[in-house]
Amino acid sequence: MASEMDKAPEALQQLVADTDTGGRQPAGLTRHRIFGVALAWALFQYWYASPLPFALGWGILNDTQARAIHLSFAIFLAFTAWPAFKRSPRHYVPLQDWLFAAAGAFAAAYIMLFYAELANRPGNPTTGDIVVACIGLVLLLEATRRAVGWPMAVLALVFIGYSMAGPWLPDVISHKGASLNRMLTHMWLTTEGVYGIALGVSASTIFVFVLFGALLDRSGGGNYMMQVSFAALGHLRGGPAKVAVASSALNGMISGSSVANVVSTGIFTIPLMKKAGYGGVKAGAIETMSSVDGQIMPPVMGAAAFLMVEYVGIPYSDIVRHAFLPAILSYLGLFYIVHLEALRLGMQPIALRRARPWRDRIVRNLFGVLGTSIVVGTLYYAIGAMKALLGAAAPWAVGATVLALYLVAIWQAARCPDLPDSIEGASEGGHLRDAWPTVRAGLHFIMPIGILVWCLMVEQMSPSLSAFWAVTSLALLMLTQRPLIALFRGAPQAGTWSDGGAAVVEGFHNGARNMIGIGIATATAGIVVGGITLTGLGVPTTANYILVATLMAPVVVELGAQAGMVIPLIAVHMFVFYYGIMADITPPVGLATFAASAISGESSLATGIQVRADRPSAHWFYLPAIALVLLVWWSQGRRRRPGVLAPSAPAGMAG
Repeated sequence: MASEMDKAPEALQQLVADTDTGGRQPAGLTRHRIFGVALAWALFQYWYASPLPFALGWGILNDTQARAIHLSFAIFLAFTAWPAFKRSPRHYVPLQDWLFAAAGAFAAAYIMLFYAELANRPGNPTTGDIVVACIGLVLLLEATRRAVGWPMAVLALVFIGYSMAGPWLPDVISHKGASLNRMLTHMWLTTEGVYGIALGVSASTIFVFVLFGALLDRSGGGNYMMQVSFAALGHLRGGPAKVAVASSALNGMISGSSVANVVSTGIFTIPLMKKAGYGGVKAGAIETMSSVDGQIMPPVMGAAAFLMVEYVGIPYSDIVRHAFLPAILSYLGLFYIVHLEALRLGMQPIALRRARPWRDRIVRNLFGVLGTSIVVGTLYYAIGAMKALLGAAAPWAVGATVLALYLVAIWQAARCPDLPDSIEGASEGGHLRDAWPTVRAGLHFIMPIGILVWCLMVEQMSPSLSAFWAVTSLALLMLTQRPLIALFRGAPQAGTWSDGGAAVVEGFHNGARNMIGIGIATATAGIVVGGITLTGLGVPTTANYILVATLMAPVVVELGAQAGMVIPLIAVHMFVFYYGIMADITPPVGLATFAASAISGESSLATGIQVRADRPSAHWFYLPAIALVLLVWWSQGRRRRPGVLAPSAPAGMAG
């Protein structure tokens, strides 16, 4: 079961590796070592997210210990997976990188290995503590330069310098300053710096969601979503562009990486858009816009969304509810833009549907919508009744129900032909495949997403526990889907369990590789948060959100309070998050734009400018929602302000 990324040309796979997973691809024993460390990291995070440590009474870790292990793995893999420079070797790991990886991993784990000793001497570090902290901080900055980019590392250095040079700065920004020992202790030996909230969210929540997305892509779910999009929209004017929007939205539900989204869908949609007449620059811009907005598409959003849980103090299920409407509005806006462009250019459909009477089409669509609604509603109330009537036996009954649904979905998939590996094979005899048979061929891929949403929204489980159950169900799906499909088709020898097991292992490895940059970025953000005002140029979405939200969100809330308005804190953070994802677009460092331009063969600068030019056109879909929010704020301000300004409320209360 190959992932969508494996279908991309080698140059594009290398681009994604350089951006997300590490560009070094050694062979032989070194490759197996790196693979094993990444797999061990994924298994540790899977264990940490599960209820098993508490059920067994073994392997229970506190937050600080988990963060230290998380960062230790991230730093080790950063030095072994990312070469130091472009000219550095990519087919083997030099000795100095092995030494850096080992030293960095030890320094990161130091706060866990010597937890009791450090607790007994708070604020009184030994010479050994200071040496380890200094080495760890230097190696973290180097890992950041490699895995995240030099802007983030430079900003961290500026903040370190600012924290120590306070007495010599101008009066407006001067402060008492901190000694080297105090700075190192604060940054490395407490939970106020590197081991702060951002790294904690990465360790407890982000990893397991990224793992879920990697497994779903490896299982074939990414290809399924693209095939469904093409079957439903490929016959329209500008169909490839509309497929790009829809498939990127669906892919965004399982992937928080803009670059990976661009490559996995763009390798098919960008050439088709060029063939349809959009031109290379506009085709790349459409794919970039669609893929970047995938970071705000629930349930698996960009890494920064999980940080809102800590910064705003509301459950992740509420984050999902707040994000759903803006995400849908954004994609509706993009869909409308590409439709208008298709009309302006006089495009015709590049594929046709089989001719059917309009009554037949209406009946089929109504049957699909009503049937889906009935099944979902029946399942919701049936599970509720089981929980109310069966008590302690309810989980077994619910599990049996889910298993039965899975077998039905697999049976339906077995009755349909296998989905093609690319859009080029999505037509039969010059006509598109029918949408409903395409949907039936992969209904089982929807079940893990449904389990994730159910655990989050209905059961009100924590994000990490919800993702654990989703990952568990997805791993079982990957192990069983091919043998069961082969069994239902009467050819049991055609599907083997070993293929599914290999796919699960590869998915766990891919999830860990995707997390290296995020783990490093959240650790470095612990240094930077509270000291730097950042424009966002060249900083990834996660780091961008941490910095701007920490600095500006309380300011916006406080200014609103001083004006007599109660501004919801979640609204401010969603605003920061939405504009933070523009970092993947903005030239000259927009990574998603580079990926799209590599596929289209056009200038990355021209593509980025096109994105920035087209994007505001989509925002008119937001106007009704923005007007409603402003009206609520104004009315609240009027009620609190009978002719005079109300006293300013504390920022925390305003949220």
